[in-house]
Amino acid sequence: MKYRNGIVIVYILIMLGALAGLWFTTGGKTAPKRDMVAYNDELHRIGKAYLEGQARESIEEQFSCKLVLAGEPEAEVMRAYSEYGLVMDFAPEGEVIGKVIWHDVGGDFQGSRNTFRRTFLIFWAVVFVGGLLFLMAIDWFLLRPTREMRGFAGEIAKGNLDVPLPIRKHNPFGNLVEGFDLMREELKASRMREAEAEKAKKELVAELAHDIKTPVATIRATCEVMELRQRRLIEKLSVDSVAAEAAAAEAAGNATAVVGGLKTTEAAGATGNAGAIAETQDSSKKAQAIAEARDVLEKAQTIAHKTETIQQLMDNVFQTTLEELDRIEVNRAEESSGMVEEYFRNLRNYGNIILENSIPQCLVFMDRLRMEQVIDNVVGNSHKYAGTDIHVRFDEIAMKAADSEEAKFLRIRVHDDGPGAPEDELPMLMEKYYRGNAAKGKTGFGLGLYLVRSYMEKQGGGVEVYNDHGFTVDLYLRKV
Repeated sequence: MKYRNGIVIVYILIMLGALAGLWFTTGGKTAPKRDMVAYNDELHRIGKAYLEGQARESIEEQFSCKLVLAGEPEAEVMRAYSEYGLVMDFAPEGEVIGKVIWHDVGGDFQGSRNTFRRTFLIFWAVVFVGGLLFLMAIDWFLLRPTREMRGFAGEIAKGNLDVPLPIRKHNPFGNLVEGFDLMREELKASRMREAEAEKAKKELVAELAHDIKTPVATIRATCEVMELRQRRLIEKLSVDSVAAEAAAAEAAGNATAVVGGLKTTEAAGATGNAGAIAETQDSSKKAQAIAEARDVLEKAQTIAHKTETIQQLMDNVFQTTLEELDRIEVNRAEESSGMVEEYFRNLRNYGNIILENSIPQCLVFMDRLRMEQVIDNVVGNSHKYAGTDIHVRFDEIAMKAADSEEAKFLRIRVHDDGPGAPEDELPMLMEKYYRGNAAKGKTGFGLGLYLVRSYMEKQGGGVEVYNDHGFTVDLYLRKV
């Protein structure tokens, strides 16, 4: 406020000084007056010289006048009147015979005009210099601090929080500059705290991932032991079954031979039937035991496969956090489409998955691990929110890719028979951390479909979600 008032006062003083200079330069003089007594005396002497016979040119030169006699053109007289000259009747003998003209105003008028011009130039120069000084004062006291703050704001926008804003003694924006600098220091401190918190969070996630690896490794080792035991059991039961069948056949033959020698044919037939029944019962038990061992072996293999997936995911968690999911690498390669169908067949823990047709055999661009995650997330969502049978269909279609080129895609349609998602929520389902109304009371982070979209796009494909008598997800894998 004080700087603004000071600038206004200086400007007023400059203008008042210029006005005073103009006033005293032009206001001290008065218009010149004619001495008519002197001019009458001059007129008398001109008449006397004329009567004495003095030449006309000599009279005009001597008295600095112009003599116009009667009968001569009056142009000179008219010009004298227009230029404010003095015109007097010329009557040396009492009778007017002409006019005497003095051009005595021109010199004074020219001098006044020159004086006015000089005064005006001085006034203009004073105003010009004063205006420049005024603009320089505005630039120094007002605009320069503004430029500094603008540059400071630009550095802050770039993330450079180490550039201090200078605080000068006569800065009219001193309080504002101080506030900006305090904001910079606070932002810098906040960024440091955020970096430390981020580091701590990453360390925590890495520690958790490391801790998870231990039980996962134990589960995997246990599965390997179970697989080995069940394989050995199956082999033993198979071998025992073959040996038992051979022994039973031999015993039956011996029994028939003995009975033939000692007993009647009817007794021998009864003995053979008893041996066959015992053999059948024993074979049935062993077959059932083999089937149960194979079932346990299959479940152990499934668990081992899932532990391998968890192990790979934990390796990713070591290098990223939930806020950095976009940084997870997707290693796209040419893979057989048959692997996709196999992924669906391995999902036995999500209820009844119906494959409506076989997948077209072709090569597609995909990342094995990411595609398995995508399928697991999509099917898991349908199982969690719909709880119905899940239908899967495969098609080949042609459409424009992300690079605006026509390309062929393998479409994987996953459909459930549930109520679907509300229409107003469909555009948001694949956004990060978004959870719809149906997710209330259910576990999750709102990342499943977000990851599906991210992974599919990084593989060169895409994804669509919509309602069609249930919730439907279309996955697009680009064909090679």
